[in-house]
Amino acid sequence: MEAVPPLYRVAGAAGPQGDEDRLGVPDGPGAPLDELVGAYPNYNEEEEERRYYRRKRLGVIKNVLAASAGGMLTYAVYLGLLQMQLILHYDETYREVKYGNMGLPDIDSKMLMGINVTPIAALLYTPVLIRFFGTKWMMFLAVGIYALFVSTNYWERYYTLVPSAVALGMAIVPLWASMGNYITRMAQKYYEYSHYKEQDDQGPQKRPPRGSHAPYLLVFQVIFYSFFHLSFACAQLPMIYFLNHYLYDLNHTLYNVQSCGTNSQGILSGFNKTVLKTLPRSRNLIVVESVLMAVAFLAMLLVLGLCGAAYRPTEEIDLRSVGWGNIFQLPFKHVRDFRLRHLVPFFIYSGFEVLFACTGLTLGYGVCSVGLERLAHLLVAYSLGASAASLLGLLGLWLPRPVPLVAGAGVHLLLTLSLFFWAPTPRVLRHIWILYVAAVLWGVGSALNKTGLSTLLGILYEDKERQDFVFTIYHWWQAVAIFTVYLGSSLPMKAKLAVLLLTLVAAAASYLWMEQKLRRGVVPRQPRIPRPQHKVRGYRYLEEDNSDESDAEGERGGGPGDGVEEEAPPAGPRPGPEPAGLCRRPCPYEQALGGDGPEEQ
Repeated sequence: MEAVPPLYRVAGAAGPQGDEDRLGVPDGPGAPLDELVGAYPNYNEEEEERRYYRRKRLGVIKNVLAASAGGMLTYAVYLGLLQMQLILHYDETYREVKYGNMGLPDIDSKMLMGINVTPIAALLYTPVLIRFFGTKWMMFLAVGIYALFVSTNYWERYYTLVPSAVALGMAIVPLWASMGNYITRMAQKYYEYSHYKEQDDQGPQKRPPRGSHAPYLLVFQVIFYSFFHLSFACAQLPMIYFLNHYLYDLNHTLYNVQSCGTNSQGILSGFNKTVLKTLPRSRNLIVVESVLMAVAFLAMLLVLGLCGAAYRPTEEIDLRSVGWGNIFQLPFKHVRDFRLRHLVPFFIYSGFEVLFACTGLTLGYGVCSVGLERLAHLLVAYSLGASAASLLGLLGLWLPRPVPLVAGAGVHLLLTLSLFFWAPTPRVLRHIWILYVAAVLWGVGSALNKTGLSTLLGILYEDKERQDFVFTIYHWWQAVAIFTVYLGSSLPMKAKLAVLLLTLVAAAASYLWMEQKLRRGVVPRQPRIPRPQHKVRGYRYLEEDNSDESDAEGERGGGPGDGVEEEAPPAGPRPGPEPAGLCRRPCPYEQALGGDGPEEQ
């Protein structure tokens, strides 16, 4: 009877296919050990390294897209909800029917005060929060505070709206500073992953050439602001698809409006106190707010799940180990740097111009003349113009550095001068195309301004130890400018345009002066960043070959004991060798017995 071959091959024995497998390696007990446990015969180390760094670069692009989309969704929800809330609360009938004598206008004024005034103190705590939580987690917590503000609108009371508005005001500067720092760090990482061979040749402690990451930084900032400026358009979706159906037309809302544009005083003087034809149902409002809450939650998930860390864990340890007192003081010490002092007027103008686009241009010129029902369309025109014009920032790859920033200032200068002499007639739609053109052009200037400033800061301050301080200063001055606009909201339009024009001219002149100084070779005075003082003595800080030390440590150099507190040797002659038994540290059992070593003396 013929034997049936086994279904599975017996280990250690030659199978029916012979003594060799498909790779030509002998099978059975005679197989050489090196062939079994050695490297894969077709393994290509260079190819695997190339694939590894390609995955790393794709991860960086994923981080940039996730941070950009998260910021866009966050501000779309915030601006859309705030705009809808202020319009509803402005209507007299809505306030009396829904809330009676609760004092809703007073609550709204305190809420706006909390949003605009609280960021003034942000310079005191923003660097500490970013160093304590880390860049990514600061972004996540700030987006969560924006979502908290959205959630409080389910129950509109003084004790819900005002505290959440104060918390949101505290989160504005940390969110923007961490976002700017994050995008800059991603550009630096992308350069490292693209030029890994050069870094291997130079050594792990050698810094890349200054300005080497600038092209990647410019592209990433263009991506970020292209997404962000779309938030103004997305914020109008509740207005277009929900609230516009309840609004009166311009003949009712603008009935008592006498002057617009450059002749106007304050914000919409003479505007009708009733803007709603019918009151929206509470159920419909809850549905809209639930959609906004879901989008805010989605933004939190994007930042939490898709954004990777900006620093390695050892780098974050070094960043927060310089001492909390030094972290608190360093933003103020950076005022010594003439580059930041020359850029402060541009920081202030950056806050002025975005508030003027949302209030002065769209309300004082747009709503005042063509009605509240066209507010959303004007802001959509501004948003799309700014988002598309952000791509013009790529011209910085070929043009001199000052060109995009000065070009944006030039566009705004021409528009501001034109608005000085234009007073549109209320309730007349013939000039509506001029409003759309002005909104688009203002968006072009805003895009060049925002993209150029953020890219410039990332190029001038490449040290990872300074980036969070610099972006904190930038966005704090923006917050100061927004607070100033909030205080001067009742000024005549001519006064607002005059302040805007003077700030713009001063900003452009100061920036060009800074570039002239840099071309002459004037060296900026930067505050010294203290060395990290680590409290824990672990293997990471005692190794002679410390591959995890920061770039600053590598440049300054030092021995294996750098960063570790060393005790000075006692004065006098060195004692002789002690017995081995007395040098040994007592074990826990001996400590419990009160002994000093192996033999108690």
